[in-house]
Amino acid sequence: MGVLDLFRLDGKVAVVTGGGTGIGRAIAIGLAEAGASVVIAGRRPDPIEAVRGEIDAGGGRALAVPADVTVEADLERLATTAVERFGALDVWVNNAGGLQGEPLAYLDETSTQSWDTTVARNFTAVWMASKVASGHLPDGGVIINVSSIGGSAPGSPLNGVYGACKAAVNHLTKTYASELARRRIRVNAIAPGHVATEDYYEASGFTDAQFAKLAAKQPLGRLGCDADFAAAAVYLASEASSWVTGHILAVTGTP
Repeated sequence: MGVLDLFRLDGKVAVVTGGGTGIGRAIAIGLAEAGASVVIAGRRPDPIEAVRGEIDAGGGRALAVPADVTVEADLERLATTAVERFGALDVWVNNAGGLQGEPLAYLDETSTQSWDTTVARNFTAVWMASKVASGHLPDGGVIINVSSIGGSAPGSPLNGVYGACKAAVNHLTKTYASELARRRIRVNAIAPGHVATEDYYEASGFTDAQFAKLAAKQPLGRLGCDADFAAAAVYLASEASSWVTGHILAVTGTP
């Protein structure tokens, strides 16, 4: 077996939450290109169906399943559907989250409702989904969490709740990696840097020109793109990373 063969996912089955847009879409398509059958989950049917169509058109196998990651019954249904449709569940990607309409605000100006909503989507859902996934993954399975560079920043003014959630996800990743090592289930996270997702546009209010200025300030002169995160996910899902667990892979374009 050559080194490139280690990155193949032929015969594997992956679930990607929040797979209809942005980083989740890129990861779902990337895993499918590497050979995995992919179950794409999201609250909105149209985006996940569009991704399923892209994967099918490219010769892959995919299924779109509407699901809300804050509802445990939806997560259980997602896992059982993957097994029933494709015969297994090998890789689970916790990508769903983001601000999704919650306003940027200082912590002492954040409403309790906004706090609870952000924590439910970005932290509690990751724990709950990982718990569900671990009950269905075989020994040697994989969990990948999508965190953020904000989780390791010294602080996140105006975005403190989200940053705190991602710091918690980083710790959860390391703890699950330790607890599930007895079953050789590897648990890692991808921590994206600045990337012009739909959610980032809505939360920041930035224009294309402002994103261009932000890109120019980055050490490598650009923002993150789909291929950056798809490649990271394929690495962490595959045998290429078989001796890597509890790691937060920063994909940020910064030293």
